[in-house]
Amino acid sequence: MKIVNGVESSSLKRSVDAGTEEQRKIVKDIIAKVKSEGDNALKEYTLKFDSADISNLQVSAEEIEAAYKDVEKSMVAIIKEAAENIRAYHQNQLKTSWMTTKEDGTILGQKITSLDSVGVYVPGGTAAYPSSVLMNVVPAQVAGVDRIVMVSPPNADGKLPSAVLVAAHIAGVKEIYKAGGAQAVAALAYGTETISSVDKIVGPGNIFVALAKREVYGDVDIDMIAGPSEIAVLADETANANEVAADLLSQAEHDARASAVLVTTSRELAEQVAAEVEKQLSELPRKAIAEKSINDYGLIVLTETMDQAIESINAIAPEHLEIITDNSFELLGRIKHAGAIFIGRYSSEPVGDYFAGTNHVLPTNGTARFSSPLNVDDFQKKSSIISYSEKAFEQNGHKIAAFARLEGLEAHARAIEARYKNR
Repeated sequence: MKIVNGVESSSLKRSVDAGTEEQRKIVKDIIAKVKSEGDNALKEYTLKFDSADISNLQVSAEEIEAAYKDVEKSMVAIIKEAAENIRAYHQNQLKTSWMTTKEDGTILGQKITSLDSVGVYVPGGTAAYPSSVLMNVVPAQVAGVDRIVMVSPPNADGKLPSAVLVAAHIAGVKEIYKAGGAQAVAALAYGTETISSVDKIVGPGNIFVALAKREVYGDVDIDMIAGPSEIAVLADETANANEVAADLLSQAEHDARASAVLVTTSRELAEQVAAEVEKQLSELPRKAIAEKSINDYGLIVLTETMDQAIESINAIAPEHLEIITDNSFELLGRIKHAGAIFIGRYSSEPVGDYFAGTNHVLPTNGTARFSSPLNVDDFQKKSSIISYSEKAFEQNGHKIAAFARLEGLEAHARAIEARYKNR
């Protein structure tokens, strides 16, 4: 890995893949066809893109039962425990409606209402992640969403990965459909004969899925357009080079465009980690992907002081941040921008990916400067409550009418003054 003195922001930025004009046209055509032809279009595209001839789009109870037989009982138990951890963590995020009364009798408040329906997209093929099922479904359930629909592209045999089905069943998903790509996003947004439309679509996917989510946004809500994964490790001389290198590679193996960055005040650690990364790369099954990620987007930033190191971290605004220093918790308050923060030697990033309970759907590519992990709030909406008393109206009505006329909105002013005339 390349070692530089101080952060080089330009070296850490990756352009967001907005797709080509041809890809955007393909997506628009797919959406239009699903809107007009429904299930037939879904089945046609599933055969074309996934080589699967599907007669029944919905996953059956028999398929779920068969999936349990394919997954080791010990693994089923682990998935169940992970789901419980995720549920417990997100329960703490729940907010309640509230109202407050002022002395003049005015009542103001906020009503929190869960969304009626949510669609969860789960990637298929080599990117079949049961953990993502839990991370997207459980917060929606905690938020009180009544209808959660899952879509995922089938394998050539017309089936979904067994671990994904088991995770969905454990999470409590009642509707699971064998459809993927832009066509599945269109089905969730606009509905077909079999799949009823939803209010929000969440979950990661390839460029066609991302483009489709952008295209339907406004007709439905979406979570985010996530970029390639990234990790930053903030470490001093107390960190173990072998462990830091392993953590960096845990993200590099995701994607050739993933980013892995070490920021440290220790030159010795920097050199040791660089050597360890090269050593461990040679032993990885996904070496080709991880190696390209490290070569193109891997970096070791060496700073003279911890203040400079923290400044570098805040400039990066990483998706995942590990703090492995002598005083990790003391530094926490100075971190302004990071999607998830892992504190201490034993809080390796995969702890959050799979089991601790925090959400692994996180802002990428510097967007942690202004956005947050997927959470319960993403599956609820808020309504303002206003009840003005007669006394408050008497005191403030003329001010409101004056404000309306300041903006040239006479009917607004008259709507207020009508109350005075009708007294």
